[in-house]
Amino acid sequence: MSVVKNSRTKSEIIAISVDDTPVTLYTCPANAKAHMNLLFFTNASSNASDVNVQWYRASKSTSYFIIGGKNLSQGEFVQFDGGAFIVLEAGDYITLETTGTAGSGIPNLDAFCTVEEFFIPGSSQTKRVRCLIADQRKR
Repeated sequence: MSVVKNSRTKSEIIAISVDDTPVTLYTCPANAKAHMNLLFFTNASSNASDVNVQWYRASKSTSYFIIGGKNLSQGEFVQFDGGAFIVLEAGDYITLETTGTAGSGIPNLDAFCTVEEFFIPGSSQTKRVRCLIADQRKR
């Protein structure tokens, strides 16, 4: 992943400990596009859980399953990385949700992603990133 002017690379992380409650992992900011090149989640619980990953597409006001009902036992994980990436637009977001955790147990799903955000020139976010870059160069 290459960082270009008016862009930044960042990672987000979440923990899920309640079934049937989607948790937002990442939201693409206003006046930006983002390339998500890594999405990783693992079941750290002693109970198996079903996992749903959805992509909310703001321009269509609709959610789409990336993964639906993937059963993960303790220690299992799913990792998307490599040569492809998801292109998110302003307002798009990725959610994860556990369902049907075995034995009425408490889920323990951890997830993280890495994205590169590209800010559209003239936006307030672009100006903020330029200030951050200028501050880092002074150090």
